[in-house]
Amino acid sequence: MAAASEIHSLTAGASLTDEQLLASYAVADRAQPWLRANFVSSIDGAATHEGVSGGLATEADGRVFALLRRLADVIVVGAGTVRQEGYRNIALDEASAKWRTENGLAAQPPFAIVTASLRLEPKDLASYATRPFVITTERASAENRRRIEEVADVIVAGDALVDTVELKHVLAERGYPQVHSEGGPTLFATMIAQGVVDELCLTISPRLEGGSARRIVDAADATPQDMTLGHAFSAPDGSLLLRYVRA
Repeated sequence: MAAASEIHSLTAGASLTDEQLLASYAVADRAQPWLRANFVSSIDGAATHEGVSGGLATEADGRVFALLRRLADVIVVGAGTVRQEGYRNIALDEASAKWRTENGLAAQPPFAIVTASLRLEPKDLASYATRPFVITTERASAENRRRIEEVADVIVAGDALVDTVELKHVLAERGYPQVHSEGGPTLFATMIAQGVVDELCLTISPRLEGGSARRIVDAADATPQDMTLGHAFSAPDGSLLLRYVRA
């Protein structure tokens, strides 16, 4: 019986190794700024189960999720997602850290948390494996900024709202061109509207969720962007792992 974490190309039956998967998701020019978003969705478009995206995850999705983090220079996530999904004490496992150092990368990619208000708990940020970045705005509270600067590097990008164009530019300038974004839906909507999304990795979880769960994009206005299918993988449990790149 096939293991649930096995992953296959839709055009070839053989199970893909981690090295083959890493090669499939790798960007040709690592020095070029590139923003990859990663989400999981039910068949009927729900982005969460019982309020969290982890409720939709499959073993194959978790495997690819870990490999995408392995490839990243920096991991970007919205403060709401940090709170909702319980981001704490985050570090890549030993095998991932070893692979990264062998491939010329830092053992642990830093996290960059996006928050217009800077309403974060310093003690939570202090628990990260690498000193994180916090991306905020000119209008954020000066008092909050002083508290956060004790445990994180604060980057101002935008006046009242975070400017993701500036976010992408500043991170690349600091030596982190390969950006891996883990949401949430509001931040992803801003990224689409501001034209910074180069790639979307989307896992379709084999379930119908129903209800009123959010989509992977939470926006009032449509901002269409054409994408091209890079590859499509499948897993024995019925998961589809799709990679789309900017057309």
